[in-house]
Amino acid sequence: MKIDLTDKKVIITGGSTGIGKEVVKLFAENKSKIALFDVNDSEGSNLSNELNKKGSEIRYWHLDVRDSNQVSGGVLAANQWLGGVDILINLAGILQGASLDIEKFPDDIWESVIGINLTGSYLMVKHVSEIMIKQKKGVIILTSSGAGVLGSSSSYAYGSSKGGVHGFALVLMDKLAKHGIRVHDILPGSVDTPLKNAQIETTRDITGNKEAYLDTKKILVEPKDIAKIIYFMCSDEAKLLKGSIQTE
Repeated sequence: MKIDLTDKKVIITGGSTGIGKEVVKLFAENKSKIALFDVNDSEGSNLSNELNKKGSEIRYWHLDVRDSNQVSGGVLAANQWLGGVDILINLAGILQGASLDIEKFPDDIWESVIGINLTGSYLMVKHVSEIMIKQKKGVIILTSSGAGVLGSSSSYAYGSSKGGVHGFALVLMDKLAKHGIRVHDILPGSVDTPLKNAQIETTRDITGNKEAYLDTKKILVEPKDIAKIIYFMCSDEAKLLKGSIQTE
């Protein structure tokens, strides 16, 4: 089965590193047109330039998903450049506060994590869905986590934010289906990304448990394998999928 997303118009947030970078590369290789939103300017610009030299159509925007004005303006500009939006893949996210006790948990970390992971998801969907509703079609992929749905998160803020994204996706799935928009949240497991590695290193340093750290390192999966699942989820071949997709 060949999955063809040629000429699809795609917005990807958090696409400069980790899973997002592999998603951008996979869609670019398959001739999608991509608007990349991130705050990692060096990585985002370098990736865009590298892929454009290979014949891809990709443009980078500096965009903080917590800022409603930035999101509104970025989506407007991207829509004009893309000529519509077929797919939104919201991968922007942070994990902070790993292994901190609740009574010592910093308020600023809580606000930052909730802001990027949950409020950022809301703002991206708010502004992109307006375009998709007019088109009467679209696919939206949000990033949740088993940490927010199944429990056992290393961070109170992270688990709460991802649980919120999961609930948000379920509501969207119900409300946007009548407009021809398919919504999913993906729950990646332990993936070999800068975010995950920083988390397990922080936990190791706080707890002193080097054995647990090494055990976790052994089970980390490749970001490109998660990217392949996301690519399939965005295709017409996945049109019968519903709800959340959990991975290793």
